[in-house]
Formats: sequence, C-alpha cells, structure tokens
Amino acid sequence: MRDKRPKYKKIIDAAVIVIAENGYHAAQVSKIAKQAGVADGTIYLYFKNKEDILISLFKEKMGMHVEKIQQQLEGKKRASEKLYTLIENHFSQLDADPHYAIVTQLELRQTNRDLRLKINHVLKQYLNIIDDIVQTGMETGEFRQDLDLRIARQMIFGVIDEIATTWVMNDQKYKLKNLAPNVHTLLMNGFSKEG
Repeated sequence: MRDKRPKYKKIIDAAVIVIAENGYHAAQVSKIAKQAGVADGTIYLYFKNKEDILISLFKEKMGMHVEKIQQQLEGKKRASEKLYTLIENHFSQLDADPHYAIVTQLELRQTNRDLRLKINHVLKQYLNIIDDIVQTGMETGEFRQDLDLRIARQMIFGVIDEIATTWVMNDQKYKLKNLAPNVHTLLMNGFSKEG
C-alpha cells in the first residue's frame, strides 16, 4: 500500500485554512483542493465528503494535541502541575495555529447532531486526561474529596473552551497562553480544600 500521509496532511492543513477563512458551509471541496495544490478528485481518494474532512482534521489535530499533552504530563505527580500543563498546552496550541483555533472554537459548533456525536467521540481522549488529573488531585488530597468528577471535568473544559472562544471572537488580539496562570489559579481555588 502506498503512503498517503504527505497528501493527506496537505489536504488536512489546507482544509483548516479554507474552513477558517470561508466558514464550514462555504468551504467548497474545490477550494480545499486548490489550497492543497491537488486535483479535486484527489480529495475523494482520502475523504468521503466535506464532513469527513472536518472530522478527520479534528481527529488528526486533536490526536496530536492529546499525544503532546500526555508526553508533557509524564513524570508530573502533582495534580496542580498537571492542570497547569493542560491549560498552558491548550492555549499554546491555539496561539500557534490561529486558523485551527477558528475551526475548533467556531466552525465545529455549527454542525448537525450526527457530526457533533462524531466530534464528541474524538474529544473523549482529551476529556479522559482531565478526568485523570481530577482523580489524581482527589487521591493526593490536593483537591477536595467531595468533587463530582463529571462536574469538575465540565468546569475545567468549559472554562478553557469559553476563554479560547472569547479570544477567537476578539480577533486573537492577545496571547492566549498569557491567561494560563490566572485560569489555573481560578480552577485550583475551586477544587482545593481551602477553596
């Protein structure tokens, strides 16, 4: 079997740009092909349709994001340190790729129910990392023992996600990563025994 990665990656990267600049609904497959420098038909060798491109780009980018966070979390014992690493990494990734930030924070939200379910399935790995951090904090005593894991996960993801969306809506005028210390403090105050 031939290696499809170089063209596949080019199409994914092109899709991020085209969807960010045109919106998902106006992002035609022909525009993605042109941006990627491939023939329109080439796209269909790798993807079924535009929806498949959107899910694949999210799966690809989120997979790399999850892998990077897991590497950075290795060896860290304290939940506080893990939580800071997660927040900083999330914000840094979006800072580094403004087009991807627009796609994840805006374009993935305007989708049909079936697409949302597929996206949520991809997001599950990321949410599992958050669960591990909360469980570590409860086990080590850094976090309150009476935390509801589901609510704590929603709180962490919700805060990070809303701050990132606001940043995108404000045309990314500041470094998102610079907000990590304050976000971390806020969340730690909500989870710690003294909070």
